[in-house]
Amino acid sequence: MDTGTGREDFGRQLLDQIFGGLLREVGAHVGSVYLLDEDRQVLELEVMSGAPPEVAELWGRLRIGVPLPVTDAVRRRTLMWVGSEADMASRYPRAALVLPYPLALAAAPISTSTAVWGAVLLLWPSSRPDVLSSHERERVGAACDRLARLLELMDGAGQRMRPGSRPRSLPQPPAVPGEHVADAGAALLLDRLPGGSCALDRQGRLTYVNSRAVDLLGVPADGLLGARLWEVLPWLQDDPVSEDRYRAALISQETTSFTVLRPPGRQLAFELHPDATGISVRITHLTRTADAVPQPARAAGPSRAGTLYHLMHLAGALTEAVSVRDVVDLVADHILPAYDAQALALLVAENGRLRIVGTHGYSLADRERFDNTPLTAPTPATRALTNGTPSFFASRRQLADSFPEIAGPATNEAWAFLPLIASGRPVGCWLTSYAQPHSFGAEERAALTSLSGLIAQALDRARTYDRQDQVARGLQAALLPHTLPAVPGLEVAARYLPATHGMDIGGDFYDLIRLTDRAAAAVIGDVQGHNVTAAALMGQVRTGVHAHATAGATPDQVLTHTNRLLADLAPELFTSCLYAHLDLARHRVRLATAGHLPPLLRHPDGHTDVLRPEPGLLLGIAPHASYPTLEVPLPPGAVLALYTDGLVEVPGADLDRMLTDLARHLTRTPAKSLDHIADGMLQHARHHTGEHTDDIALLLIRPTAREASDRR
Repeated sequence: MDTGTGREDFGRQLLDQIFGGLLREVGAHVGSVYLLDEDRQVLELEVMSGAPPEVAELWGRLRIGVPLPVTDAVRRRTLMWVGSEADMASRYPRAALVLPYPLALAAAPISTSTAVWGAVLLLWPSSRPDVLSSHERERVGAACDRLARLLELMDGAGQRMRPGSRPRSLPQPPAVPGEHVADAGAALLLDRLPGGSCALDRQGRLTYVNSRAVDLLGVPADGLLGARLWEVLPWLQDDPVSEDRYRAALISQETTSFTVLRPPGRQLAFELHPDATGISVRITHLTRTADAVPQPARAAGPSRAGTLYHLMHLAGALTEAVSVRDVVDLVADHILPAYDAQALALLVAENGRLRIVGTHGYSLADRERFDNTPLTAPTPATRALTNGTPSFFASRRQLADSFPEIAGPATNEAWAFLPLIASGRPVGCWLTSYAQPHSFGAEERAALTSLSGLIAQALDRARTYDRQDQVARGLQAALLPHTLPAVPGLEVAARYLPATHGMDIGGDFYDLIRLTDRAAAAVIGDVQGHNVTAAALMGQVRTGVHAHATAGATPDQVLTHTNRLLADLAPELFTSCLYAHLDLARHRVRLATAGHLPPLLRHPDGHTDVLRPEPGLLLGIAPHASYPTLEVPLPPGAVLALYTDGLVEVPGADLDRMLTDLARHLTRTPAKSLDHIADGMLQHARHHTGEHTDDIALLLIRPTAREASDRR
């Protein structure tokens, strides 16, 4: 018997009991429990209630840095409340794209005083009060405390609960006793009514279908019961609106409807009436166009399910966008096709005017009409920027009624002007247009408004990056050595690899200092942070080290004097630094370190050691810190490797194991040129760390025989 598995199963049963009790106490109709992974960087969906796990497929794994209610609850260790659809669109635009339904939600951390274990997410219909009562808050807090104690006890017993490959679905007891099968009287009643009737559980499966519904759907009852409509009816599979309307009814608890064509030419209308136990469905045959169920929100815009992946891909991609051109291309690639639009433009406010920073699909005449518009001009674009008011014009006539000077020369037929607001401040506006008249339904307007928030944040970041990147990169390049000095008897190779495209610059640095014909110094360091300040401080540290080294200071004195210099400057950032004095006459190296990573020494016979000089404090922390030294042999043919943390550090990985692995790699590397060894070490780092988020500096030093040096 596997007692460990038994305890884990028992723990899941307790978790389900606590979670199920919470749902009943606060009246939430949908809920889920997330658990943090071992690295505490990702929330993984463990169990869901009230909806199929497929509904939350895109939310199965959430990185802590993603701005969502449940991740905010974990980061801030407090309950997060979103009281309406508008509140969601304003605060969490990415979430609003996938949940564009009337709802209210709460997210609360599962935490103790020492650790966070996960979070609970609860959903209610929008018909509930728009505030969470003190009683509800107390019940949520008490349940989360119980869940936290359970998870902590299991972890202490060596049985940490880990989500499975797929989230579990919490069984939901029926609201009334007995079987979900209509008795004879109820069945006759339903059959007397026009149209067909069927019932879905909260997993979307058919639990009852009457004879009229069977006739309308064209599938025998035994082929329907226990299945989902859009899985067994091919003509529903081709129309994702059906699944979307089911999800909308399930999550919002409001009646929804849709029409669909059952081949070859039968138009059917579906009305979905949800409650806490499931959804009742009425199906009718539309014989005339006038019988069609009005759906203004759906007729004009794209189906939600049909564009969901476009929007989610855009939302994720925008977080990686670096330049303004990236932002324009991403929106053009994913939003214009999804909404059947033909053109877009991004505009920002500069010097009292609106200036176009990117367009797609507009003619030169269109661009000239909007570019350099004074902010005082009465246009929908300036109104979007100054008042934060979106404007939608379904036709050229509507635009002409309000803004005839724009409609006259306009080449498109429908327009949307939306504000771009980032961090509560307007940064510009974006406009999109359509070749044909286009009705903007309520959901499409909400979706476009949500997209505006995403685009605004991406555009603001991109413009900031574009402004700072050139200056910052130039500063960093100027502060690093363009060439290293030639030192007789010493072979040197250096590499500097900036962080992955899109990251800020860092403060990594290296240097080689010629002291005498038979002595040199090597230094490597890393200033905390990734910004211009870090790069500037890096230059100050490098200058200080160079000055003290050439003045004849010993390794410990070099770091001591440089540390006092930084303490006097009172920087907000701290610096790690490793200094090596190379005595080429005695074939010795003397090391001192200010909290920097230990160097590697590859001996002439190939085996590699991790050198561990006693570390002193980082530079800039304490003005009177001391820095012990370590002296080791450095014979000709040995390779001393100095590096920064981007080469070896991976989130969640054990540093000692990474250092040991790098030492093994250096041992296995053939003793060819140092350039070959350096390139191999960078390739090894890329293989193990993937897309690196920190700069890498690498300095390799190999003493050579004096005679060979003299002959050169």
